Amino acid sequence: MDNAKNLKFPPKGWDRSGLPGWTYHSSALLDLEIEIFKTHWQVACHISDIPNIGDFKTFDLCGERAIILRDTNFEIKAFHNICRHRGSRLVTNDQGTCKNALICPFHGWVYNLDGTLRGASQPKSFPPLDKNQFSLRPVEYEIWHGFVFVRFKKGPQPSVKELLNKYEREASGYKMSEQIPTDGFWTETSPVNWKSIRDVDNEGYHVAMAHPALQDLYGSNYYGDSYEDGVSRSEGKFTASKGRHWGVRNYKKFSKPHKDLPMESNQTWIYYGIFPNSVIAITPETSLFYQEFPVSTDESIIRSATYRYPNEDRQQKAARYLASRIDRETVVEDKQLTIWSNESMLSDAFDGFYLSDLEYGVKTYHDHLRAILPIYNITETPKESEIKELNSSLIKSKR
Repeated sequence: MDNAKNLKFPPKGWDRSGLPGWTYHSSALLDLEIEIFKTHWQVACHISDIPNIGDFKTFDLCGERAIILRDTNFEIKAFHNICRHRGSRLVTNDQGTCKNALICPFHGWVYNLDGTLRGASQPKSFPPLDKNQFSLRPVEYEIWHGFVFVRFKKGPQPSVKELLNKYEREASGYKMSEQIPTDGFWTETSPVNWKSIRDVDNEGYHVAMAHPALQDLYGSNYYGDSYEDGVSRSEGKFTASKGRHWGVRNYKKFSKPHKDLPMESNQTWIYYGIFPNSVIAITPETSLFYQEFPVSTDESIIRSATYRYPNEDRQQKAARYLASRIDRETVVEDKQLTIWSNESMLSDAFDGFYLSDLEYGVKTYHDHLRAILPIYNITETPKESEIKELNSSLIKSKR
């Protein structure tokens, strides 16, 4: 089955150029892009990362920081990880447990697990404090099939449930909310602009050439859809061949889906893309998420975590291990592709993208960016000092 037959074809005469090269190295533009991250949903963790009362997981993003925890009623809460006294971090570890309170390490202010102020140290040095007025500031959050999403500012996206509603029936079969962590959180830095990571991840045209293991796993059975309403879905169905790659050959042999998984999903890897930077990937044995955040114009953080079924048998454990090997190889290969692509943006010889029909996902993703920041439509490199004002004027002209 040919990739082209699977793809939802773009309209004739569509613009194949992609974003201009200057947008990958502009500090002034990055300042505007950071607001996109703050106003859109982000995957912070999974409910199984905080299974008990007092358990917490922190999440930092572009200068914002959140803490997600279980309160004394076993409910999940999300707050800014900022003490109301002087702004110190309340918890400094990425993950852990606070038995019955959050205690600021700076001056010792104490907060209940529901976020209310229990008391300040040396309270007589303050006027009477309203414990609700000085409660921790909440962060908007939502849970979807076990994944905890947060949003630091109100933005254009609807609720997570509404955003991913088209995948609800399919996702339900995987029972992801019942899964538990495997090896904790994985993070690494990459010397590229964050958009270069998205550009590689948003298309499967490169799989045949760049990813031998994935090509062996599902080859031309890959289907990649365009971004619609801020989400996309891609899938790779296992090929009928045994597999030439050692890991793929044995993974196909050992793959043993969860007992409640629908038959049509037994031999498929699925990817849900969520604008601007998150992906939830599902295999018959696991679910995982990965995302990237900008540190600077030429450095990004990649963050990921994988979850498994608590009752997996030895065969499923072996399959999960083999799947993770395939995935690790793919990550290394993709990282090099992003470096090669990103460095070209600085060259005078780079004339811009010329996208294949199989890269229409990149085009539609770029369209979502352009809808928020029309400055992306400027092909000639503007002056850094003019970018913010120029973008504002372009927004006003659209109204």
